[in-house]
Amino acid sequence: MIEFRPAEPTDAASMAEVQNAIHRAGLRADPVDVAFVQERYLRPEHRIACTVAVEDDRILGFQSLKRASPGNPYDVPEDWGIIGTHIHPEAGRRGIGRSLFAVSLAAARSAGVRHLDASIGADNAPALAYYSAMGFTPYRDREGVIPHRFDL
Repeated sequence: MIEFRPAEPTDAASMAEVQNAIHRAGLRADPVDVAFVQERYLRPEHRIACTVAVEDDRILGFQSLKRASPGNPYDVPEDWGIIGTHIHPEAGRRGIGRSLFAVSLAAARSAGVRHLDASIGADNAPALAYYSAMGFTPYRDREGVIPHRFDL
């Protein structure tokens, strides 16, 4: 059975492995290390939620939700949320992303967020399909990236 819980600092190495598996599958531009995961997902001051999906003590994926900070790299307005979903390629098509989104959506509503941005690589067909299935729609043009929005 898959458990969904808040990410903890001790999850950083497993979360990095999820992202590196995505990289090895050709769906992420660069590999990551533990320090990247700690900085980007576990310690950001604008964090709203970061949820991991765990089965048999193995992290299968995670979803991060944070409030857009001033000057963020996605050029998202400060009152929006920024969401990122990372599912190990071997764990896809099991409803993990849908369950993670339910948790993040509840957290966004509790935090008073009215809009979410998911900036997706234009060549990442699985992520584009996932966010579309969750109700996100493209809303602006950026080279190599297709920003999607979800209005709460």
